[in-house]
Order: sequence, then structure tokens, then C-alpha cells
Amino acid sequence: MPKISWKVFFLLVLCPCLFVCGLLAQQAERNPFTAGQAFVPNNHLDELFLQSLRKHSIEPAPICSDEVFLRRVYLDVLGTLPTMHEVRNFLEDRSHDKRVKVIDDLLARDEFVDFQTMRWCDLLRVKAEFPINLWPNGAACYYRWIRRSVEENKPYDQFVRELVTANGSNFRDGASNFYRAVPANDAETLAESVYRTFLGIDLGPLPAEKRKQASVFFSRVGYKETAQWKEEIVFWDRTLLDIDTVFFPDGTSAKVDPNRDPRQIFADWLIGATNAEFNRTAVNRIWAWLFRSGLIPEPEDARAGQPPMHPELLDALCAELVKSEYDLKHVYRLILNSGIYQQCSISKDAHPMAVALFTSYPIRRIEAEVLQDMLAQIFDLPVGYVSEVPEPFTNIPPRHRTIALPDSSITSPFLETFGRASRDTGTESDRNNDITESQLLFLLNSTEVNGWIARLTMRLNVGQQPGAYKNMVDEIWLTFLSRYPTEHEYRMITGTLQQQTRPRLQRVQDLIWSLLNTAEFLCKH
Repeated sequence: MPKISWKVFFLLVLCPCLFVCGLLAQQAERNPFTAGQAFVPNNHLDELFLQSLRKHSIEPAPICSDEVFLRRVYLDVLGTLPTMHEVRNFLEDRSHDKRVKVIDDLLARDEFVDFQTMRWCDLLRVKAEFPINLWPNGAACYYRWIRRSVEENKPYDQFVRELVTANGSNFRDGASNFYRAVPANDAETLAESVYRTFLGIDLGPLPAEKRKQASVFFSRVGYKETAQWKEEIVFWDRTLLDIDTVFFPDGTSAKVDPNRDPRQIFADWLIGATNAEFNRTAVNRIWAWLFRSGLIPEPEDARAGQPPMHPELLDALCAELVKSEYDLKHVYRLILNSGIYQQCSISKDAHPMAVALFTSYPIRRIEAEVLQDMLAQIFDLPVGYVSEVPEPFTNIPPRHRTIALPDSSITSPFLETFGRASRDTGTESDRNNDITESQLLFLLNSTEVNGWIARLTMRLNVGQQPGAYKNMVDEIWLTFLSRYPTEHEYRMITGTLQQQTRPRLQRVQDLIWSLLNTAEFLCKH
């Protein structure tokens, strides 16, 4: 591993990163982060977006470059980096609709199913061990049900209805684990989980009487053990309610039917045509997954006191969700194809509201599972997971992708260090994307990373001719940053690599190490 002075030199002088992209914009050469094209509406979402911005006299950012777009959409949709060959093919494609085509291709891939399943498993608390005691068989059954639902592109309203009205064995009826993946099985705790997950409502601040009304629908959920170890049956306890009318959060009511599970009455209202909050919460969550925060800033607390940033845009997305018969892929496709999503991350406007109004793509850290898979792809690492907990003994195959782990109790020091979601509460706050000293030390100075870099360097063609240098540098840039180096970067890199003061392999290792530690590599941008 090089001395600290060399590391600082590479990080601060030699390597491009997002925090100095403004300097690159001043170069005579092309800025690799923007397409040199002003914001142009791609669909009706963009028209509504621009109308909203005019009220604040704010301009959107220009459109991002093809290189940035490809890397961004791969990370947001698949949770993985494009390969060097995929980048080259995309950049060489001269068709005007190539971004549309790549979005369609990605939404059809298995990795999209895996990544989307991981997101839902975070919210639905798929975890075998403390504090969510689904146990391994229950967690596996729950995971398979969620993944199958995503793979089938099950309509969202049907997906939610099956969860809210679930009954059966937690080892055989995956959706029934929704009522086991909670800290306690009393009615108020169950109601809190349902309202927060599907309506973005926190019941905690409500008066006791309103919490009681909200909870009555879940007061007849029963649990029964079986002879099989750790198995439990979730069922409708047919004990009659002591009231004849139930009240919904919007003030409407319904008569109690002794022949119907109260959860079915609630589900009818929840996914009904008059419940706008259900649709708003669904599309707002997808928006937050793609932009870090929602149009209503807090997806888990979308109360009336939090007005949306772009009300007409949110309403349009809700209308599209209903028109598409609750096809979440359709909502993804609309947002991904919009100019809003395809803005570059360099803001054009210094207005204090610019960031909150999504006038540029937000720079943010990559998720722990995605980063682990990125490193495994780049360095050809057989990342396996072995654990004696959860019981019984768990052994995940070496090439199994981290984003496809079925249970967050199966973990590793890397995932813990980089803030993987704990799935303890089923909220976005379970995931920690803050930069920590432990993360920096691991990437800057660990023997493990040094070994990865040394092995990768041995596989590269580290020749002595300028042409060989250029091919090698191109390969490194395409692999790590999904783009070619600029002429300015290439001149700096080549000059350094051709110096004879240090061994050639070590100079290449310094280069790889420095790219690994840039914000451009570690962040979505």
C-alpha cells in the first residue's frame, strides 16, 4: 500500500470526483457529467415539473451525459454497475431512443426483481432473528412470496390486499409473516405497521381514541402454534366485535359484518378508489427510492401537514398508477424516462429551494449491499455468507448476489460497517448512509482492499508502450466510473504512470486505489 502522501496526492490532484466537476466544466474539453443540453421535457411529468418551477423562478439542471445516465440507471434499477462492454455498447449506440430502450431492458431483468425485492424486504422486515423473530423458515417463505410478487409484477393493490388480509402458516403462506414481523402482536402495533407502510401515517401522535378506532380492524388477528418447531398459524379470530360500526381515518364508516374479517373491510377501504392517500404513498415511495426523498419529503410520515413539493406532479403519478391498474413498473418507467430523472447532479440554480424541488439529481451514497456487489464484480470476488445464526447453520453460495440475500440476519462485517438496513422498524431510517471513520479506514488502509487491488492489477495489461497505457487506463475508467477518461485526466494519468521513480505495478495500484476512494465511485450521481 502506498504511503499516505501518495494517497493524498492521488485523491486531491490526480483523480476526478464529483466535488471538482465544476472545475472540469471550465476545461476546453467536454464535461463528462453533462450532455451539453438544456432541460427538455420528455413527457407530461416534465411539463408539470416546469410549470411548478416557474412559480419559484427556478431553472432545472441540464441533462446528464450518456455515461452518467447509464451508471445512474443501472444503480437505481438493478443495484449494480454496468460492465465495461455494456458501457461501450451504449456509448457507441447512435439511436435517438437508446435511453428508452435501456430502461425497458433493465426493468425486464432479474436483477431488477432482486433489487426491488430487497427494498420491499427492508420495509416489510424480512428478518429471522431478534428483534423480528420470523425464524429462518418463515423469513425464507416471506422472501419467496415477495420476490414472486415482484417477478409477476403483481398489481400493487392486490399485493397490499394479500398482505393486509393474510392468514395461514408462516412456513407455507408467505404473506402471513406480515403479522409476525412486528415487535408485538397487539392490535395497536399491527395497525401502526399497516398505516405506516401503506398510508405513510404515524399513529403515535394521534389521540388515544383515534388510535383505538384505527386499531379495531386488527383486534381479531389470532395466532396459534403447531407441533412443528417455530411454526405459527395466523388466523381470523371470529369473536364478535363489541361495536357495530367502524370508522376510517378519512371520517367515513362501515357497518360491521359478523361474517367478514374486519381486515377485509379495512382492505376494501384502503385500496378503494376514494382513498387518495394509498396511491400517493405508493408513488411517493418509488420517487423517494429514485431521488433520496419523496415529493412528500418523509414517505413514512406523509401527513396533511407535509404538502408535496410538486402537487400537480404527484397527482399525475397517482392518476397513472390507477390508469395502469396499479402497475408499479409503469410508474418506474415514467419517472426514469422523464427529464427530471435525467438531470445532471450539477445544480444550475443557487435558490435555497432548488434541492428540495428536485432541480438536479441528488448525489447520495450507494447502499451497502450494492457496494459489496460492485466490488465483487470489479475485483472478481467470491463473496459468500456463512453464519451459525440464524439457526440452522446458513451457507450462502459464493457467487450469490448480496442484494438477493433473503434475510437481513445473514450479514457480514462489511455490510454492518457500510450501514445495511437492520429491518428492525420497517422504515428508511433502518438504513444508515452516513459516512463513518470505519468505512474510510477500510477503503483507505485495509489489507483486504490492498489484496483486491494487487490481484486486479495482475490481470491488467500493464505494458510500457503509450498505446498499452491508454487501453489500460480506458479499461480502468470504464470499469470503475462507467466512462472514458477526459483528455485532461488521461494526460495527468499517463504522465504519472510513465515516471520511473516507483515500480510500474505499484503506480497502477495507486491509480486503482485512488479511483476506489473517489466520491464519483462511491456515490450515485
